[in-house]
Amino acid sequence: MSTENRNLAETLAQRQINRRAFVKSLAVAGLGGNLFTSVYAQTISPPVAVKSINHMTLSVSDPKASLAWYQGLFGMPIVARQGGTIVLQVGDGPQFIAIGGSVSDDPRITHYCLALDDFNSASITSILEANGVKANGRSGAMESRVRMRGADFGGAPEGTPELYFRDPDGIMGQLQDSSYCGGSGILGEECLSRPEPAPTGGLIKLQEFNHFTLFVKDQQRAVRFYQSIFGLTIDTYQGSMPILRVGSGREFLALAEVPALSGRIHHASLNIENFGVDRIFSILEGYGLTILGEAGGATGPLQAYVTMRGPERGGAEAGTPEVYFTDPDGILLQIQDSRYCGGAGYYGEECGTIESPTGRTD
Repeated sequence: MSTENRNLAETLAQRQINRRAFVKSLAVAGLGGNLFTSVYAQTISPPVAVKSINHMTLSVSDPKASLAWYQGLFGMPIVARQGGTIVLQVGDGPQFIAIGGSVSDDPRITHYCLALDDFNSASITSILEANGVKANGRSGAMESRVRMRGADFGGAPEGTPELYFRDPDGIMGQLQDSSYCGGSGILGEECLSRPEPAPTGGLIKLQEFNHFTLFVKDQQRAVRFYQSIFGLTIDTYQGSMPILRVGSGREFLALAEVPALSGRIHHASLNIENFGVDRIFSILEGYGLTILGEAGGATGPLQAYVTMRGPERGGAEAGTPEVYFTDPDGILLQIQDSRYCGGAGYYGEECGTIESPTGRTD
């Protein structure tokens, strides 16, 4: 090993990144060992250093009914309004779920948002363009745009800049400052000093976002995109699906290669304390959901089920329980324990090792 590569490896250890996991991530991305130094340097200091998940926005068929449903289940207070869009705080904030105010005939998670420190829309737009994401686009893959959200939509009088981009599959993401809460102020950081409480305390208290699973056409292409711009490292796999860590915590993006359904956010996952399948099922059943038990998926709105993710998909020997349910529009959500990182162990809490398509490597 050259002195240069040895120094790089030592730096990697100091940052507590699993080197072999990173090398495997390069293999998944289709990158050779000759590119180790340059790509590794990007991972240490990526062009856009995202720190966390910030929010998701839902398009729904009946905004008023969805607001009542989400508040009734989770007890989330309203912390801001963006015109007709309602911003519901997740945990202690600034994370949130936004419910669009327009009636939609295509209910879905419209986009997810990642947060970073020292947000500057102009500089990030330039970085994205330098990495193949065309500026001032509208709705195409590999395009970005900046919306100046004015006072009429709960933003700053001069406009709160909001940066949207689409990945190679056309999936929409948003980038904002770490302080962004969906409110006013130049960074969108000024939300209600006294949030409007939900009508009830809710039945399940959400702690934070955990992950989004994205359906992509070409997994290697998607990994290259998210690693080259955001430096998201892979520290585990669920079968052939890489888990791309967002920031230094337990949050991640999962990239599932599903060509026929590519270009969509399949589901969002949030964490809670005191995770227990029976307890969650009991709450959801009492809230009017049909419990399917152990199943491979839902067939319609207001259903709940559990999958037992075994070692062949990076889970525990006896299975890692993962709880899913659909909202009134059939939008799929997942709930896991606050320790969940997408890995092995009963709670999915064991990460930092690789579960590759051909076997596990510590």
